[in-house]
Amino acid sequence: MGFEEEMKMIKKGVAEIITEEELKKKLEQSKNKKKPLRIKLGLDPTAPDIHLGHTVVLRKLKQFQDMGHQVVLVIGDFTGMIGDPTGKSATRKQLTKEEVKENAKTYEKQVFKILDPGKTEIRFNSEWLSKMNFEDIIKLSSKYTVARMLERDDFHKRFIENLPISIHEFFYPLMQGYDSVALNADIEFGGMDQKFNILIGRMLQREYGQESQVAIFMPILEGLDGVKKMSKSLGNYIGINESPDEIYGKTMSIPDELMLRYYELTTDLSPEQIDKIREGLKNGSMHPRDVKMMLAREIVKLYHGDEAALKAEENFKKIFQKRELPQDIKEVVIDSKELDEEGIWIVKLLSLTDLAPTNSEAKRLVEQGAVKLNDERINNPTLNVMIKNGYILQAGKRKFAKILLK
Repeated sequence: MGFEEEMKMIKKGVAEIITEEELKKKLEQSKNKKKPLRIKLGLDPTAPDIHLGHTVVLRKLKQFQDMGHQVVLVIGDFTGMIGDPTGKSATRKQLTKEEVKENAKTYEKQVFKILDPGKTEIRFNSEWLSKMNFEDIIKLSSKYTVARMLERDDFHKRFIENLPISIHEFFYPLMQGYDSVALNADIEFGGMDQKFNILIGRMLQREYGQESQVAIFMPILEGLDGVKKMSKSLGNYIGINESPDEIYGKTMSIPDELMLRYYELTTDLSPEQIDKIREGLKNGSMHPRDVKMMLAREIVKLYHGDEAALKAEENFKKIFQKRELPQDIKEVVIDSKELDEEGIWIVKLLSLTDLAPTNSEAKRLVEQGAVKLNDERINNPTLNVMIKNGYILQAGKRKFAKILLK
């Protein structure tokens, strides 16, 4: 890949680069010296289930790995005990060391679904932050002023509204910035919501006699509602650990106007390929439905492979176009002892078949009319139902279970 093509691929989907000239210089020096750049991404382990919103930056890191560079993932086991105050209106609850470590393990396991383990260095920032003495802390805190900290929107709002700001929260961006010093990072990636923290890293590197890292910011991916940031807590997410059918079906539910954005931010298609899709939609030579199905296929393929992607598409067509049942419906054995003369409580059945994680979620699904037993809709969450061998239970549009009695 030539230098111009490399830059075009790097800039695909990127929101902002500070600065592009510095990036070009670092890339040229890397090639001339045959020394890979150190690409940093900080992860505070507070949300261990990775969804497509997280993969926007991870897939960009993979591009740099494919170009021969070294990715350094900083698991914020030390900063995670404070919690990033970005966008928060109140002081964050501190996590315990045990909670942080458990979340970190999950992150470490999941990122290798995307990144090359051989070109990824995993570091925990407790390696250097926990060893700092009070003199080091004073030196670090002297590099930045309270006035500059209060320029942050979240801190400024809390200050104006006379809401508490703990001193330790001011240390979060300083410590995250110091991670770049400890690693001598060449480039740091993050979402636009991390701009303040990452720019502090640039400043601190200069203060400690290093060349400033280039800051590359990725946009925030909208969730399935097409409006709010993708988030598990909002329920508008696509998890990379979800089943192929679930990923495919959820992708098909995104608004048409978001398709090209998802192509840019969540797939490995080249800018030229995406331009062809954009032109096809514009001139009418490509149908939006077909474009979205291709997008769903691409996303499933990334996390489950080609065969699973094709099977998920076939299942989708059966369920939503032909109104047939999908292939490979999971079979769940139910002990006859769970039934009485009136059958079994529908909420309990949903729980036993793992179609609902909790009783409250099962009730919600029933009340919304999202539950069917042998294609008969059930709307009453207090109902007991009779079941027989081979009955098909459905929850939502894509979850099925075949009941076997023993």
